[in-house]
Amino acid sequence: MKNTINPIIILIPFFVISQEIKFSDPDRQGVDNDRIERITELSKKYIDDKKVANVTTIINRNGKIIYYNSFGNRGFDDKGEVKKDDLYRIYSMTKPVVSVAIMQLYEKGLFHLNDPIDKFLPEFKNQNIALKKDSLVKAKNKITFKHLLTHTSGMSYGWSQHPADSYYRKADIWMSKSLDEFTKKIASLPLRFEPGTKYNYSVSTDILGALVEKISGLKLSEYLSKNIFKPLGMDDTFFEVPIEKYNRLLPNHRFNRMTKKIQTINDNNSYRIMDFDSGGAGLISTAMDYMLFAECLRNGGELNGKRIIGTKTIKYMVSNHLPTSVLGIGRGESPTDPAISAITFGLGFGILNNPSVSSVIGSKGSYSWGGAAGTIFWIDPVENIVVVSMIQLMSSPWTLRNDLRVATYQSLVDVYE
Repeated sequence: MKNTINPIIILIPFFVISQEIKFSDPDRQGVDNDRIERITELSKKYIDDKKVANVTTIINRNGKIIYYNSFGNRGFDDKGEVKKDDLYRIYSMTKPVVSVAIMQLYEKGLFHLNDPIDKFLPEFKNQNIALKKDSLVKAKNKITFKHLLTHTSGMSYGWSQHPADSYYRKADIWMSKSLDEFTKKIASLPLRFEPGTKYNYSVSTDILGALVEKISGLKLSEYLSKNIFKPLGMDDTFFEVPIEKYNRLLPNHRFNRMTKKIQTINDNNSYRIMDFDSGGAGLISTAMDYMLFAECLRNGGELNGKRIIGTKTIKYMVSNHLPTSVLGIGRGESPTDPAISAITFGLGFGILNNPSVSSVIGSKGSYSWGGAAGTIFWIDPVENIVVVSMIQLMSSPWTLRNDLRVATYQSLVDVYE
């Protein structure tokens, strides 16, 4: 009897704890069984055309998983078959997680959104603005929590030719060995503009991570594990891959825009994205783990009886928080996002404001974010859809994200709009 019972004892907890979302046939959720297979066709074509090494996609409607498949090899230079529970670097999809974390502390009454961050991080007391390469002026406005959540802080990434960005490049911010060192470097750099006057995608969420540490008294990794990952059963999400899970970390790739070829990034001996807990881009996860997080948000902050944030708080976070006076400089995780006027920003999430302007099918009010290696998720509260899709390709030139939207929405039979 022991030989027949033990496998059941092992398998049931994994399914119940790690995959706490029930499965359903697509047609039971108002989705055409045949048409949703166009996502399979799309994925296989991208792989056959050697545009990506693999794709893992999960779709949930009405709180039920209706599509969950992985296709391809582990990497272009690793012909092992990809598995559904393989680990992906999600980069900027870390930002929504950390934004939820800081709002958990907000719910406890530990700060207000308009509080200046120098209340907790005094190194930000005296900020300068770079008008020209060698011309700095003192900032009039203080950086607030809301500025960080909406990327209106005046901070940057160092990607552009703006005078402030040259300071970022010289500071080698990504070589920091700790979040504290990173934070002090950022505080010493000039801003691009007066806080609150413009939108510029930046390291703001990394500073939110530092604030989570300062306010909670826990390391960012510890706080996220205790307050988000463990309650939701996200057992495969972390800043550093545990040694027993090394073999599940997929290779990363980069599209070389000069040679038009895809190269494998030889970083597989590193099981962290950065040396410090980067709240803006440091997490590694699985498609299913991120689906647990996203479904919790769709469900108003609760999953399987575990509430991580209030329903009203989530609704507040995914409403537009950028006034018309705030100008955008690329409102995606790419600084050259072409759909600027179609996307606005909430507190940690991009919000689809006008689907007709974006020229890609969708619903007004959908919220989302993506990662530098091509990962993407979105939550459509109109159609009750959550999509999580993972690849590992930096600087991708392909339209996979838009193609996936079309393949998803064309399969709907029952439309709730």
